[in-house]
Amino acid sequence: MKTKKIPLRTCVITKESLPKKELIRIVRTPEQIVKVDETGKCNGRGAYIKKDLLVLEKAKKSKILERKLECKIEDSVYEEIRKIIEM
Repeated sequence: MKTKKIPLRTCVITKESLPKKELIRIVRTPEQIVKVDETGKCNGRGAYIKKDLLVLEKAKKSKILERKLECKIEDSVYEEIRKIIEM
């Protein structure tokens, strides 16, 4: 029997290729709203980050996510990501 292919995505902070389940997708919708995409299926421009608090802090300081999504990201989005990581 064939083994199922595991989809890999690249973290925009660490540049590591990881399985989708180890990453969080942040998406900018066509309405210019930035939100966490827990389903991985929302329309819009997306970026993946590793589920790690150190990576989240680096993303916030360097503003890499803001450059990748081409818009300003509110602190509430970073707090939502932090809660998901801490679960």
